[in-house]
Amino acid sequence: MITVTVNQESVSLPEPCSVADYLVEKGIAGKRLAVELNQEIVPRSDHPNQMLAEGDRLEIIHAIGGG
Repeated sequence: MITVTVNQESVSLPEPCSVADYLVEKGIAGKRLAVELNQEIVPRSDHPNQMLAEGDRLEIIHAIGGG
């Protein structure tokens, strides 16, 4: 089990997973959002290969359109 911080909240994950796996688990994969891992933007193309590790800080920002 690993512990990461997601949007300033501590989250326990049963095993290491990729950013893409985490987004799928939370039901937000494919939505318009920005992902930052340890203060670095993670391009959408890197989500499947970017693994989360103990102590990582993940920020997920949803893009909201309007007009």
